[in-house]
Amino acid sequence: MASVKIVGLIVGAVAVATLVVNSTFAEGPQYAAAATTATTATTATTAGLTAGPAARARVVRVSAEDFKFDAPDAIPAGLTDFRFLNKGPALHHMQIVKLESGKTINDLRAVLAEPGPPPAWVKEVGGPNAPAPGVESNATIMLEPGNYALICFIDIDGPPHFMKGMLQGLRVVPATGPAAPKPTADVTLTLLDYSFKTSAPIQRGLRTVRVTNEGAQHHEIELVKLAPGVSVGDFMKWIAKMEGPPPGKPLGGISGIDAGMSAYFSADFSPGNYAFVCFLPDTRDGKPHFAHGMVQQFTVN
Repeated sequence: MASVKIVGLIVGAVAVATLVVNSTFAEGPQYAAAATTATTATTATTAGLTAGPAARARVVRVSAEDFKFDAPDAIPAGLTDFRFLNKGPALHHMQIVKLESGKTINDLRAVLAEPGPPPAWVKEVGGPNAPAPGVESNATIMLEPGNYALICFIDIDGPPHFMKGMLQGLRVVPATGPAAPKPTADVTLTLLDYSFKTSAPIQRGLRTVRVTNEGAQHHEIELVKLAPGVSVGDFMKWIAKMEGPPPGKPLGGISGIDAGMSAYFSADFSPGNYAFVCFLPDTRDGKPHFAHGMVQQFTVN
């Protein structure tokens, strides 16, 4: 679970840390090869930040290892498709926060070093939620110019990963050219206090999901494919004790977003049973949102 120092600041999939990380999540040699040959993170240059029209969302590739991000220091503003590859043996995610009021990464480090609620200048804007080791997740979000940070809050068997080096600043600079159109969603997933609502059943195949937070609190969506014969009730019982192999595989989703915000992710839904889970802590009682009922099983035929 998250360190008390960041209670209330915990964002996107922090409690996904409860998904034990070991080789059980590995997907085999093909994913290891993909991790080895994947394109490294985009390196931004001043000349390239504003060059060319934005015909589509810019793709920014980020990889994670134990314990660092390989990510650019600066990117253009606008619609951005983050591709997040977990190259480490541990579980990682990428929460993006915007630092308002002229605050910098050093200001955020100072906040994370002390207990207490998050300041108003820290805004949760989403990011790719936790995929299993060797797997890539994604998130498409709109970024305005300003200072941001990439954070991994997962804290299995030790301090949260940002304390081990998984905290990096990101500068988003103005961009020229036409704005990229938003993705075409196959289904809209609405986050409420405390439930999920889909606009239509999710069909098999590669699907794009629009995630919108209509609740009063921050929320996330972690997508888990359940093992054959396992119900979401079985999965949550395992979460409570974490004995034996995990009965599900994390696929990603959208990290924490503030109320009123939206983001997109895509996933290949093969037939089987899945679960949506929000692990974020409640701002009133500190309990994870799934304890308030924010967990839902669904089937893809």
